[in-house]
Amino acid sequence: MTKKKKDTQMENEVSEPMTAQVTASESDLRAKLNEIRGYDGVVGYILRNSHSAAVDLKDPTKIIDYAVLSSSTIDAGQELSELFNLGNIRSIVVEGKNIKMLSMIIDENRISILMEKDGDAETVRKALCSKWSSQ
Repeated sequence: MTKKKKDTQMENEVSEPMTAQVTASESDLRAKLNEIRGYDGVVGYILRNSHSAAVDLKDPTKIIDYAVLSSSTIDAGQELSELFNLGNIRSIVVEGKNIKMLSMIIDENRISILMEKDGDAETVRKALCSKWSSQ
């Protein structure tokens, strides 16, 4: 009995720092997204993962529309990647009549950055990828 209790305590001690590291990574990502939010043409972003979501948009009336577009785009990109055996998709850019959206997955975070049609998606992508060079 004593040994089992000791093992449980060790598992708890190990798992707590891992959670702190994930949180630190997420806060770094949010800080980078807040910086990108100030770029010319960027109108906002959506950040989602398994335990939280953050939305920062200039036009809050479109949150649901943009959230559905973001989710659908990332899901479709993953399905197409599997269907055509493309490997991991690094980024997806969707251009509409008035808006452009860059979507990426970094670690377990799904990110969509919305910008005006003339916004520079490549500059935004490079800004995010410079922090997380594996992308």
